[in-house]
Amino acid sequence: MVLDSLLAQYGTVENCEQVNTESETAVVNVTYANKEHARQGLEKLNGYQLENYSLKVTYIPDEMATPQAPSQQLQQQPQQQHPQGRRGFGQRGPARQGSPGAAARPKPQTEVPLRMLVPTQFVGAIIGKEGATIRNITKQTQSKIDIHRKENAGAAEKPITIHSTPEGCSAACKIIMEIMQKEAQDTKFTEEIPLKILAHNNFVGRLIGKEGRNLKKIEQDTDTKITISPLQDLTLYNPERTITVKGSIEPCAKAEEEIMKKIRESYENDIAAMNLQAHLIPGLNLNALGLFPSSSSGMPPPSVGVPSPTSSTSYPPFGQQPESETVHLFIPALAVGAIIGKQGQHIKQLSRFAGASIKIAPAEGPDAKLRMVIITGPPEAQFKAQGRIYGKLKEENFFGPKEEVKLETHIKVPSYAAGRVIGKGGKTVNELQNLTSAEVVVPRDQTPDENDEVVVKITGHFYASQLAQRKIQEILAQVRRQQQQQQKTVQSGQPQPRRK
Repeated sequence: MVLDSLLAQYGTVENCEQVNTESETAVVNVTYANKEHARQGLEKLNGYQLENYSLKVTYIPDEMATPQAPSQQLQQQPQQQHPQGRRGFGQRGPARQGSPGAAARPKPQTEVPLRMLVPTQFVGAIIGKEGATIRNITKQTQSKIDIHRKENAGAAEKPITIHSTPEGCSAACKIIMEIMQKEAQDTKFTEEIPLKILAHNNFVGRLIGKEGRNLKKIEQDTDTKITISPLQDLTLYNPERTITVKGSIEPCAKAEEEIMKKIRESYENDIAAMNLQAHLIPGLNLNALGLFPSSSSGMPPPSVGVPSPTSSTSYPPFGQQPESETVHLFIPALAVGAIIGKQGQHIKQLSRFAGASIKIAPAEGPDAKLRMVIITGPPEAQFKAQGRIYGKLKEENFFGPKEEVKLETHIKVPSYAAGRVIGKGGKTVNELQNLTSAEVVVPRDQTPDENDEVVVKITGHFYASQLAQRKIQEILAQVRRQQQQQQKTVQSGQPQPRRK
């Protein structure tokens, strides 16, 4: 569809549905993945000429939009119908009775929605004639339900996202299972219809539990058989695994409650851990990281609990803000293929995801055990890129399941600032080590390179390394500010204050 491809140019479209069929005006509700995508769509598409129509784009009021996933409403109107200007959304009057979104939808009570996979042939029955069935489920369960009909064209299964309280999600899930069962009987569909739940890989390990104990207990308590899709099915942009629950409707419904309870507990623990890191890591905009995505995806941080390899950072010339950093991240030489991916696809996807330039330097010698990954981008891009690389190394078993990944980070700093990183009698560097739990070393008797820079070495897991990097950045920013102030003082002819 022309409109679909047009909308997709400005971001990830999570849902797109027509909510009326008036002859002169077609109203379409569009839900983007985040506010920035919606903002771009609003700016670019308002007034856009599509064939013989002119688009009018406005936001749906907050009470009718999913939190963190703002919608836009598109009106397609014949250009000649309104010579004095197109009608605004606010002038249309109340929405028509029975239209999706006509009434204020309840706001979700939980941060983690329930994500299901259903056979494509049952989607029509779940929606019902003119959307009557899905509206009824929404009303009964006080939930918002997104059926991603247009995802993966031709796929045998389609995802459904349910936003509500845990109880509302479970109630909607059970009704959908009952609808599928009835439709299967009516159409003489002979295959078994299991319950399929989508969950981010980060939660699955805790769901399974040590030696599979958590999963086995859920199976025993609910009299179901539960399997989980393999790690090999994951990709950078599809980090969800499929949890398949086999059994009759009642046992499957009970299993869903237990599975989602465990997933929500894991999510809350990760949120708490990230909030703690937010207080510790200065100069990092965690909201820009996309670690905890919108409520529609239910996806968690890509690297919470994932330790790290090795890095090295250069800073911009004096007087400039360190908006972009160049980090040298050292990874096992054997892991280079996994990071690059087939025909370079993985490293290209990673670069787009993080918003950073990522290159792998040639090996220093035939027996080199480490390879240098050069990452250039702002702090948020560094955090995302490094975190994904660390996670990939763990996922690909370059480190054992019980082995904490601790690698070395080299940060290049101006030689004149090295003393500030060390501190008097090593006080600052010792404080850095105590605060971050990373080993921080400024090797003695270094010869500055051609850029008059020396290396600071950091050894630690991912968060320890990130925290140390940001703290050192903060010290360097202070040094630059002081030098700028001194330059201004010299230029103005005022006496410089003595340092105590």
